[in-house]
Amino acid sequence: MSIRRILVVGATGYIGGRLVPRLLQQGFAVRCLARDPARLAGWGWKGIEVLQGDVLQAETLPPALEGVDAAYYLVHSMGAGEKGFESRDQQAARNFARAAREAGVKRVIYLGGLGSAADDLSAHLRSRQEVGDILRQEGPAVTEFRAAMIVGSGSLSFEMMRYLTERLPVMICPRWVRTRSQPIGVGDVLRYLIMALDQPRSEGRILEIGGADVVNYADMMLEYARQRGLRRRLIHVPLLTPRLSPTGSIS
Repeated sequence: MSIRRILVVGATGYIGGRLVPRLLQQGFAVRCLARDPARLAGWGWKGIEVLQGDVLQAETLPPALEGVDAAYYLVHSMGAGEKGFESRDQQAARNFARAAREAGVKRVIYLGGLGSAADDLSAHLRSRQEVGDILRQEGPAVTEFRAAMIVGSGSLSFEMMRYLTERLPVMICPRWVRTRSQPIGVGDVLRYLIMALDQPRSEGRILEIGGADVVNYADMMLEYARQRGLRRRLIHVPLLTPRLSPTGSIS
């Protein structure tokens, strides 16, 4: 299958903003869909096409998908505390999947969250997996990558860990700090996303791309401190989400 024109939905996000220049370097024609195209104006990308649109407004999607061979779907709701975010995620995925199918898009590549449906997933992770299900059921062939914590400058979870470790010599840690994870470097995630374009065998598959090491957040904090030459002490308490406070607790 020859992939020529690619649509990136979510180019203003952490992964999308790093994916677009790599696609351009490899000679792909890249189109970006953004609710506010002005947010992409200062990135300095040459040769991209930017269209205004919103996955929650189905009528804005056909122009963005016209002539597209493959699309990256990198949008999801981070406001897990907001009521109704799951239904917005689902409606957005449904709008996009149907429009992509009608436009004749050959491939959709989606980045979701690592975890099994049998696990006790957070509402946010559960919603991301439901989005993958909708894309598969109603759209073109989908490759879904599932990643845990993505390690790299600018990653929300990594920056939070770095900030707390840099700031607090003694941390009172809730239970989630002992949650096990499989962190993966952002460079590896980007390579997987691009390699999928040339791998027909990835069509219709869910690919878990957690790193080889299974660690918890406490391990990562202590390792980060060691690498930075910082002395840090973690005090674990049997609480779920104590508030962040000047005394050194984290939520």
